[in-house]
This record gives sequence, C-alpha cells and structure tokens, in this order.
Amino acid sequence: MTQLKQLKAATSLSDVARLLEIKPGMLSFLLYKKSKAVLYTKFDIPKRHGGTREIWAPDRDLKLVQHRLANLLQNCINEINAARGHIEDGKRYGVAHGFKRKHTIMTNAREHVTRRYVFNVDLHDFFGTINFGRVRGFFLKDKNFALQDKVATVIAQIACHDNKLPQGSPCSPVISNLICHMLDMTLVRLALGTGCSYTRYADDLTFSSNKAKFSSRVAKQDEDDKDHWLPGQGLMRLVTKAGFSFNEKKTRMQYRDSRQDVTGLVVNRKVNVPATYRYTVRAMVDHALKKGAFERVYKKIDAAGVEVIFRQPGKNKQLIGMLSYIDQVDLFNQKLREENGLELHDTSGRTELFRRFLYFDAFHAIASPVIVCEGPTDNIYLRHAIKRLAPLYPTLAAGSPPKLSVHLFKYGQRRTSEITQLTGGVGGLCHLMKHYYADFTQRIKAPAPKHPVIVLVDNDSGAKDIYGAICGITRKPRPTGAEQFIHVVGNMYVVPTPLGAGGAKTAIEDFFDAKTLNEKLGLKTFSRAAKFDDTKHFGKAAFAREIVEKKAATINFTGFSHILDRVVAVLIDYAKRHSSTP
Repeated sequence: MTQLKQLKAATSLSDVARLLEIKPGMLSFLLYKKSKAVLYTKFDIPKRHGGTREIWAPDRDLKLVQHRLANLLQNCINEINAARGHIEDGKRYGVAHGFKRKHTIMTNAREHVTRRYVFNVDLHDFFGTINFGRVRGFFLKDKNFALQDKVATVIAQIACHDNKLPQGSPCSPVISNLICHMLDMTLVRLALGTGCSYTRYADDLTFSSNKAKFSSRVAKQDEDDKDHWLPGQGLMRLVTKAGFSFNEKKTRMQYRDSRQDVTGLVVNRKVNVPATYRYTVRAMVDHALKKGAFERVYKKIDAAGVEVIFRQPGKNKQLIGMLSYIDQVDLFNQKLREENGLELHDTSGRTELFRRFLYFDAFHAIASPVIVCEGPTDNIYLRHAIKRLAPLYPTLAAGSPPKLSVHLFKYGQRRTSEITQLTGGVGGLCHLMKHYYADFTQRIKAPAPKHPVIVLVDNDSGAKDIYGAICGITRKPRPTGAEQFIHVVGNMYVVPTPLGAGGAKTAIEDFFDAKTLNEKLGLKTFSRAAKFDDTKHFGKAAFAREIVEKKAATINFTGFSHILDRVVAVLIDYAKRHSSTP
C-alpha cells in the first residue's frame, strides 16, 4: 500500500504515529502534555534589506516528528503527481520552486531569463497567514487527501504553533506549498491569458513577459509615480481571494535595459550570481589569505529609511557558504549547457578560489592540531586509540571521559572532494601536499598557523608516491620511510607508520593486536585486501564499524603507542619552529 493510501486509511493518532515511525505515546506527549513554552524557541534573524525575521525553532523531539511528516507529505505529493503523469525530474519543473525536491532558486529564476519585463511581488506574512483552521481544512477537503477528521486534526497540531504555521518548522514549507497549489493554478491561468510566465518561490511571486506592453491585469503603473508599479486588478483579486495580501515594499518591475533579478539571481542573459556579490566574495577571500581574517559589510535600512553600513568580523563557514552558493550556480549553468550541446564556460578561476579557501580553513586557520589519515576507517582506529591511551598522551586527549585535543580531518561530500581533490588514499594526500605547498608559498600570507597538520600514511608500497611528492616539493632526497616524521612545508608534516622487524613495510592495521585482527563477524574473517570474497571475509569498513567501534572498550591499543609517539614528536617540533617564527 502506498504512503498516500496508508495516510487516507488512517483514523487515529496511533495510525499517524505508525506512519511517522514513532511511538504513539511520544506523539501524544508532544501534542497534549509537554509544555508549549518549551516546544519552540523564538529568535530573530536579520533580513537582507533591513528589519528582522521571526523564527520559531522546534525542540529536538518535535523537530524529528515534523521532519518525518514533511517527508511523508512530500512522498504523497510525488505519488499524486505521478498518477497525473506530471513528473518533476530536474528537467521539467512545476510552478512552485521553494522547498521542493530537485527545485532551487536557480530553477525558479531560469523561467524568467532574457525577458523584456520581470515583475516581482511578495506575499505579506506568508506562513503566519496559514492558520490552524486552513491546515486542518485542507487535509479534510482536498480531493487528493480527504483525510479522516482525527488525522487532519493531528497533522495540524503537529504543524502549527500559536494558531499558524511557524517559520522554522521543517513541515511548514511543504504544507504551505500544498495550500498554495490552488492559488498557483489560478495564477498560471492568469499568466497564460496575459502572455506571461509565472513561478513562485515560497512567498516570492514572479511574472515575466516579452510582449511590447505588460498586461495591466498583472501589473500597472502608479498614476502618481510612473516608476512605481502595483499589482493589477486580476492579480490582486486572485491573491486576495486565496486569503493572502501583498508586501507593498517588495513590489517592483524590472526592465531589460537594467539589471533584472529573481530570488537574488540575475536573469538578463542567464541565471547568474550578481557580479558585485562575486567581487565582494573574492575580496574577502583575498583579505583572509593575506591577513588571516576578513570583515563582512552589511547595508541595512534603519527606522528613518536611511541606509546604514555595518561591519563585523566574518566567520570562515559564512564565506564557505558564499563560495558554495556561487559554485552551485556555476554547476547549474554548466549542466544546462552540457544538456544543450553548448561549449562549457571556463569557471576554473572561481573553482580554484573556492579550493584555496577550503584549504586555508581546513589546514591553516586551525584551532588545534589536525591529523589527516588515508580514509575514514583510519580515523575510527585513531580516535579510539587516543581515547584509550589518553593517560599516556595528555597533549592528545584530556578529561574524563577523554576528549580529543586534536582534530581528525573528515573528508567532505562529493562536490567538496571534487574541488579540493581530497578523495582519500595516496592520490588525495599527494594532491593535498602539492596544493598546500603552492598556497603556502605563493598565496597565503596570513600569520603562521599555531598548530601543525599531520598527514598519517601507511608505510607500504603506496607510500612511494607520497615520498616522491615530498621530494618534488622540498627538493631534498626522497624519504626512505625510516624517518620518525618529515616536515614538508609550513605547518605540514608527514608521519609514516613505523617500519616492522627488519624494515618490513607496515599499514595502520598492523598496530592492532592479533586477537582484534582475528575477530570474526559470524563465520567471516577480516581481509585487508582491496578485493576479497565477501562470502568468506569482511573488509576494512566493517572491521572499523563492527569491531573497533563497538568493542573499543576491550581492545588492546598498546601497539598504537608507536604511532602516537610520532604524533607527539611533531607537536614538539612545530612548537619550536612556531616560537622561532618572527
């Protein structure tokens, strides 16, 4: 039975809880017993053009329930669309673009590229206008849902706070899209009848046209101020009938001979980030690399209507978010050009800027020593080894229970890995050292880092490529593998695993005791090979997850002292180098 059919068949709170995969008692407690005062936390965030936006953040348990309700309703929407033959697959988009799978501000803006006119209007108090009664009534009366009275009431109780959809709830966006669907359909008909294109991103409505004259049914010029446009009678009537009103301060008409933007993206010739935004981001990155810090500049309109400039110290994660935003728009455009058989634009400069700052953030502007392993399984080994041996290594972990004083580098998501070329393994580590050497010697002029970056490598046949990369960087003889550590450049070191008896090659797994290495999962034994018979053996990922992670409290990690001694030696060496840096 599909999820939509299960929802329509539900008759009680218990049925809803089952669909959300939570206990009925927990749902009942959240809705009827837990104090309303602790269910939400209110805070304000600044708007781009002044003023603040009121956010109501649900507590952890309620947020989980709302997330699951949002996913359930989105799955139901997909079923409804599929039954109608309407598929939004990333190439064909609907009218509403906000808070939907495979929809972004880019897909919304794309519908209005290269138009003579672009008209934007904003709905006033969008979420606040959708009250408890509207939510409950929708799920009772909409023909696609037509839920039982008790079920519609429970959904409204999960979704609403203080008799409205709160901005900050995970399920407010999907429910607002459902309730606004009828409004969207009436506005689509208005657009078709007036030669316009129409899209909506949350509370932001956009109409665009290439006709010589824009339809007065959609927008009209203010008789007293020809530069000011107002919603037309047709648009006004449909929006008012749907129970919404306009935010008059955000109503604007944009012409072809000036900059046109939709949901913050320029649409004159293609979907693009405004040039001023890109230049500002580039300047902030440049300042961070040279000085070690940067400022963010805000322009706000005060109560008297005067533009005021504010400056405050920027945070690296904010700048990474801005760089990621530019990158996502570039990727969107490149995909469109590729799909249409067009030559791709060269965006390598922006990608390189993004990579450079990611390296600066991860390896230069660090608050503690960083250890980079060859992959995520090594991180698991090392984390538990340090914690278990913490009394012997107070510089690596402290407290009870022990908390690491070093940071184990985590490899990023697919796109971040593509940009940084930090994909794990020997190849990724070679890229790391070469890129960081170039950045450290040519680009990064900020004060020297306070802590080292330690690249931990298996001292086996794969290490020869790493040693070759070090030789090329330092212009010194190739490391032999017998070194305790190797200083590469700046704050970057390579620590090879200690060689075995008679100079035998080693990998990090060699420092577990035989009992741990011989642990079985069922009848399967551990294999370190890249390829193995999975009917007889399990690999490194399962070993790290099922053996080391789950049995860390009883594992003998004494062998890892040979590795941790080298890590401590690096900390001592870099402290001396850093203290002598002018």
